[in-house]
Amino acid sequence: MLLHTMRANIVQSIRAHRPEDLMSAAQAAGHHFLYASLLEAQTKQDILDAIAEGFEFPSHVTKSLDSLKEGLTNAVAKAGAQTGFVLVLEQLPQNPRFDREAREQLLDVFREISEFWDERRVPFRCFYSFSVAPFQEAGAWDRAAEAAPAEKPTKVSKAAPNANFGMNMPMMSSAFDTAMWLNAA
Repeated sequence: MLLHTMRANIVQSIRAHRPEDLMSAAQAAGHHFLYASLLEAQTKQDILDAIAEGFEFPSHVTKSLDSLKEGLTNAVAKAGAQTGFVLVLEQLPQNPRFDREAREQLLDVFREISEFWDERRVPFRCFYSFSVAPFQEAGAWDRAAEAAPAEKPTKVSKAAPNANFGMNMPMMSSAFDTAMWLNAA
């Protein structure tokens, strides 16, 4: 039911969807479900390696963005008729080694893959989330204080558990996450 309420070919932020729900929906629809946790990835090659591991691809498929695209389009299309795909890229890094431009290049590849499958009338849905690291530099806190001088939030150490999940992990982000915008400034 979840997949029936969204476009058949999209690349979008995961927002309110949970990977478990997307997996169940993909299985119910008979679609391939591919998941990659990018929590430990810091560079483009780390991300490609994590995608290869998560999607259970041979490592040569993800040696470059072009080979990733080829592996998810022509190579799969040659294998026979496909029913559909649901992909989750969880915790895309946001750091100087994988900046906004690099993230957009990666997401553009998935958009091109989505267009490829759309032309063949095969559903292809790709969802992603961003890793939001705790503030560590004083500059970000100063900018936050200037934006909202009323009260300065408490700094979170890397070892502090995420109060939302009760686990020691970065929070998932959405377009409405102010921490993401403060980091980008």
